[in-house]
Amino acid sequence: MSTTVFITGANGEIGHGLIQHLSDQDNINIVALDLHPFDPEVAKRCTRTVVGDILDSSLLQSLSAAHEFDAIYHLAALLSTRSEKEPLLAHRVNVDGMLNILELATTQSRMQGRPVKVLYPSSIAVYGMPSLEAKRLATAVRETDWCQPRTMYGVNKLYCEHLGTYYSDHYRQLDASPAGARVDVRSIRFPGLISAATLPTGGTSDFGPEMLHQAAQKKPYACFVREDARIPFMAMPDAVRALLKLAAAPAERLKQRSYNIGAFNPSAGEFAELVRAAFPDAQITFEPDLRRQAIVDSWPADVDTSAATRDWEFKPAYSLKRAFEEYLVPAVKARYRE
Repeated sequence: MSTTVFITGANGEIGHGLIQHLSDQDNINIVALDLHPFDPEVAKRCTRTVVGDILDSSLLQSLSAAHEFDAIYHLAALLSTRSEKEPLLAHRVNVDGMLNILELATTQSRMQGRPVKVLYPSSIAVYGMPSLEAKRLATAVRETDWCQPRTMYGVNKLYCEHLGTYYSDHYRQLDASPAGARVDVRSIRFPGLISAATLPTGGTSDFGPEMLHQAAQKKPYACFVREDARIPFMAMPDAVRALLKLAAAPAERLKQRSYNIGAFNPSAGEFAELVRAAFPDAQITFEPDLRRQAIVDSWPADVDTSAATRDWEFKPAYSLKRAFEEYLVPAVKARYRE
């Protein structure tokens, strides 16, 4: 039997990798939505592509009427840096967009008489460390620790995690009759993601991939954080595999709805040294933007991924060394034809 997945924000960094993996499998139909026209290489892998807005309820209703979705990957979002510049827009896109998807999934669940999975990419932005000393002492932060975000993006992500729990476990709990089949929302708190295939798109964690792509193009890069700034990262292929692995996990094995994942956590200075080793002519300087630096300082230096390992056997394939040697450097060099 064929299955149908719906991917919002499909033109983004995660969407590219997710569509590539899913389209390589038999009997999977991909319906993709994005605000911008699709890259031809992405479009040809999809059953249907739709250029439209996640806030367009009429569009989503028409898609729901035309398809039976087995799973929804809700990737559409306004990222952290732009969210700080336009907080009202961020709330509309990130929160109202999630509500629209949860309502769509609820309708689909009722129509099909079974749960519909919603895979939601959350973020380490949900955390808010009060000081550098607290960050240093915290070591690997668990999902229940330090959830006091200081950015609109982080607030949106944490709230949407709670919305997912509500729609999955408590939806319309005062109704006279049980709600029937519910949605099954599963969230991953992603660290900074590093892709060789797509350009960084304005996230506050993008200082790592930005310096890599700029070096490959022989362009100088002024890093906006200090050399000692440290947060967890992950190679994009591992991020995509994590989404797919969480989606495939039996519901009875999952003990929570939001999970940390991560792979490595170099400082910005350590990342720069690896970039310079791969690109000896790289011109990387450090010119911290104190406001963006303060946001990065509020995110943990590392996260505890034991729950994901326990419940759905998460394990990253790429260490920092392997990511550079086997994925990032070869692919970035090929991209810019060095």
